[in-house]
Amino acid sequence: MNRQSRRNFLKMTGLAAGSLVLPCLAFGKDKPANKPNVLVIMSDEHNAGVLGCNGNTIIKTPNLDGLARRGVTFQGCYCNSPLCVPSRLSFTSGKYVSRVGAWNNSCWLPSDDYPSLPRIMNAAGYESVLCGKMHYDRTRRYGFREIGGNMNSADKTGRGSRRKADDLAPTPGISPRFDDFHAGEDSSILKHDRAVTKGTVEFLKSRKASDKPFLMLAGYLAPHFPLTVPEKYWQPYQGKIPMPVIPKGHLESQPRNYRHLRIGFDVEDVPGDIVRKGRELYYGLTQWLDNEVGTVLDALAGSPVADNTIVFYTTDHGENMGEHGLWWKNCMYQNASRVPLIVSWPARWKGGQRRTQACSLVDVVQTIAELGGAGVPEDWNGDSMLRWLDDPETKWKDLAVSEYYAHNIASGYAMIRMGKYKYVYHTPADAAYPAERELYDLQADPDEFNNLAAGEKYKDRLDAMHKALIAEIGEDPDKTEQRCRADYARGYSRSGAGRKKDKKT
Repeated sequence: MNRQSRRNFLKMTGLAAGSLVLPCLAFGKDKPANKPNVLVIMSDEHNAGVLGCNGNTIIKTPNLDGLARRGVTFQGCYCNSPLCVPSRLSFTSGKYVSRVGAWNNSCWLPSDDYPSLPRIMNAAGYESVLCGKMHYDRTRRYGFREIGGNMNSADKTGRGSRRKADDLAPTPGISPRFDDFHAGEDSSILKHDRAVTKGTVEFLKSRKASDKPFLMLAGYLAPHFPLTVPEKYWQPYQGKIPMPVIPKGHLESQPRNYRHLRIGFDVEDVPGDIVRKGRELYYGLTQWLDNEVGTVLDALAGSPVADNTIVFYTTDHGENMGEHGLWWKNCMYQNASRVPLIVSWPARWKGGQRRTQACSLVDVVQTIAELGGAGVPEDWNGDSMLRWLDDPETKWKDLAVSEYYAHNIASGYAMIRMGKYKYVYHTPADAAYPAERELYDLQADPDEFNNLAAGEKYKDRLDAMHKALIAEIGEDPDKTEQRCRADYARGYSRSGAGRKKDKKT
């Protein structure tokens, strides 16, 4: 936004500097002076099914499982976009990605001083600290003070594109990403995450109980590819991870966009030995991450602020691991859109609890804000889960939304989960290729192989869920897709920085 339009935006939403700060300060007068600290540990690309406390009996995640025994595990939590930057910008801004133009990995929020979670927490008397990757532009931190080194150095361009709808010709070979499926003592991921652990531990050890409360976000990259992990973490899983089950005809029946994902990312016909190896290494990298998280949790346990610190563990999106013929993220299947969420504060909540209804990361943002007594802008999405955390019998909306308007697709799509049903709407690619729909009964079909959208029996449910999706987002996805395409064509204007092509990230 330019200066004038940003001023109009702030005026329109009632978020001029005074109106942002004063409600927080007034609210704080009625709260205890000793506000809780908040530690958010956010990994990258963690499949919620690869976690011991979520029922996986093969993976070894003792530290996260221990956190779950001391906290509340949410088994129906979703990211608001199955891609790194959009998901993290949604978490930062408290809004769905389509409402802040966080379309792909080359995007930023409308301005550096855009209303954000760290900003409203700062206004409520907190110190907001970031250690690690949040995939921000090098010029923006949105209210965070960064420690541990500069781990956010990208130049965002705002550019993007669409694949031609009928371009489904396979390309020879498979993605070079599969070349990084091997044992190794070092990688870009391992190096980065060791630095995150170091910086986070130093921060926690130096914190005094008398210091102002903090919101700290430790941004890890594991278990995101490259799937390179020390041999000792890979060895326990060799020959023990089941292969993906893909029923006959399933790949051919998928929406056109998912076929584009397979071709665009060069993941068609991946040899079985590579699939097996990648899944084993992913398990190993997840265990390696758990060990890093354990080091942070040990540091917290030994610090003066331990008893007054709430820990949130989650991730920005999942990983397909070859399921449904897909790798990485980008789709709305459970492997990519569902995320782990553990919330632990033994001083308030009994451990070992579970919540199974649907929620999403914007709900987590609202929860953090309420815990900190922060004033939340009226136009933010999500609902605080604090009362649901306090009482499992509290009525909850049981709803989550996720959107994908990024790369290697012919058109954008959006998902809404309501109760046991998941609905996905794929916008028209062009005049020749109309909208496509998915509907799954996750209770009867947890693997999402039986798309119910074509059946006349479910027409009323499809219509109702589509209306609910529009109402929740505030816009018809068809209009959202057109806005996205216009933004992609326009890109950002950066003084002294050239435009770069959108990468397959």
